[in-house]
Amino acid sequence: MKDTALTSTHIALGAKMVPFAGFNMPVSYEGVNIEHETVRKAVGVFDVSHMGEFLITGENALALIQKIGSNDASKLVDGKAQYSCMPNNEGGIVDDLIIYRFNEEKYLLVVNASNIEKDWNWISQHNTMDATMRDLSDNYSLLAIQGPKAAEAMQSLTSVNLTNIKFYTFEVAEFAGAENVIISATGYTGSGGFEIYVKNEDAQTVWENVFKAGADYGIKPIGLAARDTLRLEMGFCLYGNDIDDTTSPIEAGLGWITKFTKEFVNSEALKEQKEQGPERKLVGFQLEDRGIPRQGYDIVDDSGNIIGTVTSGTMSPSLGTGIGMGYVPAGMATPGCKINIQVRKKALPATVVKMPFYKG
Repeated sequence: MKDTALTSTHIALGAKMVPFAGFNMPVSYEGVNIEHETVRKAVGVFDVSHMGEFLITGENALALIQKIGSNDASKLVDGKAQYSCMPNNEGGIVDDLIIYRFNEEKYLLVVNASNIEKDWNWISQHNTMDATMRDLSDNYSLLAIQGPKAAEAMQSLTSVNLTNIKFYTFEVAEFAGAENVIISATGYTGSGGFEIYVKNEDAQTVWENVFKAGADYGIKPIGLAARDTLRLEMGFCLYGNDIDDTTSPIEAGLGWITKFTKEFVNSEALKEQKEQGPERKLVGFQLEDRGIPRQGYDIVDDSGNIIGTVTSGTMSPSLGTGIGMGYVPAGMATPGCKINIQVRKKALPATVVKMPFYKG
């Protein structure tokens, strides 16, 4: 089990620790609902240092990224980030990722913790153009400072005007006493804020300064459980739940990051699937009765026939009702369609809804 640079800090704060993607991670401190509300209304800090970071450099860096990624990275300019995914050859997804462009020959790929080795091998295998690859995953810590008060609370820690960093753009600057910090207006909560990439040796200092600066804004540490409820309320896919090696980006509603203006791994087959329409689609649903849908529960029709599976589900802290995502036949994927979620021995009625669930 790997520790992050801040594991001992989380334990000292009384966090409940769990194994996650090979790391010892804080799942909660005070409780999911309190932590969830803190991020929606104020500012909270997640340690997401388990994520992987690959530096891709050289004159063929973009060519490699264009080959493995579904999105069109040629549209990126310096200081801009882009959400993308890496299709495999079988119609599924190797991983989803964020691409950061520093300049035309320097990019950072941020990948999921559980896929670091798999992604590295996959990208290496396709690196026929000799782009330079470096795995920085063990050297960097990542803090997600999320919530509507994030910019105001953190402004004293940097000379960069945080409100000027627009969504999916970033700056490299001094932050919270550390040099060369990537300050990125990204995150997986839907409540605004920043993701801060710092060297491991600076992580403790940055953490302490962040909490001092945020003291008057109700800042709190937030665990992985609230991260999951926050991202699910936004309808954001989680790799291993809603997308994996067997789900295509077209089925998963990720057609918007799948650009057929260029060739990439399995692009022909995915283009054909888009044109013909997928047989199944990932949908959001809301329970009509009390109950909590969980990953792995069956989705059934009115006759009790299994038509799909819940990929993510929870009791939404913001809405006070059971919400989830799952794959259903394309004909039942329209908002307003009625489905049922098999919760133990009961088939609970649910309605397919347009995501995000939480409108803010």
